[in-house]
Amino acid sequence: MTGLLIDRSSTGGLIHSELIQTIGILGYSRVPMVLEPGEFSVRGGIVDVFPVNHSHPIRFDFDGDHLDRLNSFNIRTQRSISSVQTTTIQPVADETDLFFHASVSGHPSTVLDDLRDGDFVVHELYGVGCFKGLVRLTLGQREGEYLFVQYKGQDKLYVPLEHVHLITRYSAADVVPTLNGLHDGEWKKTTSRTKKALEELAHDVYLMAKVRQESSGFSFQEDTIWQVDLEARFMHTDTDDQRRVTHEVKRDMESDRPMDRLICGDVGFGKTEILVRAAFKAVENKKQVAVVVPTTILAEQHFRTFCARFMGFPYRIDSLSRFKTRAQQRETIQSLKRGDVHVVIGTHRLFSKDVVFKDLGLVIVDEEQRFGVTHKERLKQLKNNVDVLSVSATPIPRTLYLALMGSRGLSKLTTAPTQRKPVATLVHAYNELVIEQAIRNELDRGGQVYYLYNHVRHIHSKVAMIRQWVDPSIVGVAHGQMDEKTLESTMTRFWSNEIRVLVCSTIIENGMDLPSANTIIIEDADRLGLSQIHQLRGRVGRGEVQGFAVLLYRSEETISPEGTRRLDAIREYAALGSGYQLAMKDLEIRGAGSLLGKKQSGHVTAVGFELYCRMLDDAVARYNGKPVGKRKSWIEGSNLSLLVPDTYIVDPRERLAMYRRIVDVEFPFQLDDLSDELEDRYGEIPGTVLLLFDTIRHRLSQ
Repeated sequence: MTGLLIDRSSTGGLIHSELIQTIGILGYSRVPMVLEPGEFSVRGGIVDVFPVNHSHPIRFDFDGDHLDRLNSFNIRTQRSISSVQTTTIQPVADETDLFFHASVSGHPSTVLDDLRDGDFVVHELYGVGCFKGLVRLTLGQREGEYLFVQYKGQDKLYVPLEHVHLITRYSAADVVPTLNGLHDGEWKKTTSRTKKALEELAHDVYLMAKVRQESSGFSFQEDTIWQVDLEARFMHTDTDDQRRVTHEVKRDMESDRPMDRLICGDVGFGKTEILVRAAFKAVENKKQVAVVVPTTILAEQHFRTFCARFMGFPYRIDSLSRFKTRAQQRETIQSLKRGDVHVVIGTHRLFSKDVVFKDLGLVIVDEEQRFGVTHKERLKQLKNNVDVLSVSATPIPRTLYLALMGSRGLSKLTTAPTQRKPVATLVHAYNELVIEQAIRNELDRGGQVYYLYNHVRHIHSKVAMIRQWVDPSIVGVAHGQMDEKTLESTMTRFWSNEIRVLVCSTIIENGMDLPSANTIIIEDADRLGLSQIHQLRGRVGRGEVQGFAVLLYRSEETISPEGTRRLDAIREYAALGSGYQLAMKDLEIRGAGSLLGKKQSGHVTAVGFELYCRMLDDAVARYNGKPVGKRKSWIEGSNLSLLVPDTYIVDPRERLAMYRRIVDVEFPFQLDDLSDELEDRYGEIPGTVLLLFDTIRHRLSQ
């Protein structure tokens, strides 16, 4: 078939059953909830379809065999966006067609719960069990759904939905936990030991925060006229997040305590501009700035950016990296000591003892997940009261953890720049046909391609493979073992678009910012860290052009469980601004051993990471004399039946996500919004649910 043309003005003959049959013939896969191109779902009279030729899925709403409504909808919220009059649904040609025609947006837990059958879970009162899904029970006069959790032996627990907040997923790296018994008292002993250990850790956290609060630092002055002028020259419009984070950084710099702030934001979300403004504020106060980056390529990228942004102002920007000769490095170091260089951008070379500043006031650590604690502490030691500003798309777990606990300032950039699109991501077993098509598609639209192959010894075999498909002269190679001049020449040719396909190692992870490079192919992606994959994927789709990422693994038989979890997380958090969530996922996958030490790691394993963090938050709050919040809900003390018919919301994960939202309702307007959403996504609301909502409204008014 060539496709299905839908015209609202002439759809009298469009029948519900025939639509479903036709979509199936066109090659679309039926799923409980539409999340990706090439899928369709059926919920009574509602049919959702994500055409491979559309940027958004569309929703058919039938009243019998009459098409009552045709809308586009948001893949993340599953809510309708606007009415559609005409549309064409193209057939799914093949697997790669799904990838190269649309972007993937992931989904939030508000529409699809993260808890799956078979997941290990932790109940705060009863310990570690295995989640076996939702079950419908009648207890006394009350009928409702319960979370069924299997414990050791024949022990079973049915958790009412009003206690759903007591259940968390068990996560502690790749540990397979031992199930608790409901009556042996072991869980009580475990939580008692953990709470005692957490009190000790809370004390340490309190002392860290106290030392920072009591330290005396340089107080930068308010913005100057030149500062205002510099920021007015920014060629883009600030996002709301950029304005907020800029204010937070300036507030820290103007205080009389040393700044120690982490900015977490996805690649391309405007972090560099905030660094430029902070650096300018420092030099305006006659202080020097050190910008530390992990690679020579990123050093060169930042050097160009800072020079361009500081143009017209009387400040000298310089760099220290292996692209510089020894004589050039000596001259830069002498100028730093004299105070002639105001901002220096460098790699690990800045950690050397021969690098001395006349008056260092600000240290910026970019992509801090690439630096060890020793390196960062070395920079802090250069001057006791130096302000430190760290930035990362996916900060290392230890850093993120400390920020969440309050011992550091944490700023998040989650708002995508205007016109920025999520990177469409395909996770696939190694397939040369997929690779060739991805490269040809990008070249056909005038773009450039990264092919990441992290085995330097055999990298030229990949170059030879690609040169069989395209003009050999446009294929180049770059890796960290090349000599400086050759590497610099290759990168210059890539920046100037002479090289259009760059076969490379992870050397391009940081610092490559090319608007025309919009496809990246990563071989053996399952062997890379989650933060690495996310960072590499962020190399493409920097402008308004759709970016594509192909993540390849060898085979289903060779991929490790941890590799599978990484790639699943990348799929799940494909949306823009997901770096923070990925960092949290990295915490879960890697575990907490490296950030807490062996003693605390054992407690994390015993209770799971999520519950451990919750208990730690409570311990820190108690130590600081703050109230430990107890969760309250309209359902507490109620015998109300909380039951959404499984014929209305069929998929258990969708139903559980909706239950959580109903239980969390605090105000009547939230019920109105939920009613609108239910009718939009699932059709006419059943009488039992309407009665439930009326009862909740009554309880909220009391």
